[in-house]
Amino acid sequence: MKRTALIAGAGIGGLSAAIALRQAGWNVRLFERAAAARELGFGLGVAPNAIAALRRLGVADVVLARGFAPTRGELRRMDGTVLKRLELPAAEEVLGGPMVVALRPALHGALLEATGLDAITFRSEVTGFTADGDRVAVRTASGHTAEGDLLIGADGTGSVIRRALHPSEPPPRPCGIIAVRGASTAAHHLGDLSGVMYLGPGLESVLVRAGVTGVYWFLSLARELVPSDTRDPAAILAHMTPRLDATFRAVTSNTEELRCDELVDRDPLPRWGEGVVTLLGDAAHPLLPHTGQGAAQAIVDAVTLGRVLGDGANVADALQTYERERRPKTAALVAQGRRTARVMRTTNPIACRLREIAIRLAPVELTVKLYARLNRRAGTDVTRPT
Repeated sequence: MKRTALIAGAGIGGLSAAIALRQAGWNVRLFERAAAARELGFGLGVAPNAIAALRRLGVADVVLARGFAPTRGELRRMDGTVLKRLELPAAEEVLGGPMVVALRPALHGALLEATGLDAITFRSEVTGFTADGDRVAVRTASGHTAEGDLLIGADGTGSVIRRALHPSEPPPRPCGIIAVRGASTAAHHLGDLSGVMYLGPGLESVLVRAGVTGVYWFLSLARELVPSDTRDPAAILAHMTPRLDATFRAVTSNTEELRCDELVDRDPLPRWGEGVVTLLGDAAHPLLPHTGQGAAQAIVDAVTLGRVLGDGANVADALQTYERERRPKTAALVAQGRRTARVMRTTNPIACRLREIAIRLAPVELTVKLYARLNRRAGTDVTRPT
């Protein structure tokens, strides 16, 4: 008989795990607290390691078709002064594979189509679990239970599964940055550019094409720049918009949905799971967005799980193999994200000036090579057979 995997969370990581485990011969059941399958229209970069993993899942071509491959951009001061214009080489030539920017619903939708709605129970938040040897049972907020041979906590930064496994762990760690994100249909305001990046004291912002007409944008601010009495994204945007140039104002004014978050991560765990229970994606290793690897690492986690859990593998032993492969890579990314965040949130005038000089002088080829090295380190061997 096929074994059954229970997955808490039907986001990008949970859906990726469902597809990978089905390919490995498992039945899957996903439990999602939301009432319907929906991802807000914000964007993300889909790096080559993520594309390679998506190819293993059979959805890479769909995501590539729905995304946008950046080719040129500008680095600007807040007032619109151009500091640097970038002509980006083809990703396949320097990164070893394609890279696109896509709106989250494009990626989530492709994974959802491959998974199928019949595998997901909505309005079903997992509130806890009990494990007994090689069996595990989850409890939901509605009082229902379900049993299986494996439990994957893919339930995000505030993971219930992680809290049950590590009850004494401190809460997520704020990094001192407030981020406002949105998606716009005003790509024409970028002209011939794929994207624009703004830098200022305590400020980092990017506008980047994420499709034919779509633009994903974010505005990251040192906490001290944000009025202390609000976390309303529209109010924060209105407070900062007059300080930025006409391109920023034109693109962001065409935004229907906004989101505000205080960015957090967690210290790496010495172990993720126990027995037949493990964690995946943000539940295991929440990353700051400065790595550009949050979604990618969740997908790579999923493909790795599918590989180690194939061919009737002992579940507890396979999960230990999964952790040994994934924990060092993701721990390094947590550290890198923190370092980059400190640099980008600085309000010190001298540090800001040195940052600007370093970015202006760094050759595009060197920057791309450094990113390629990161991509290789952040990935895993997703080409091995399951």
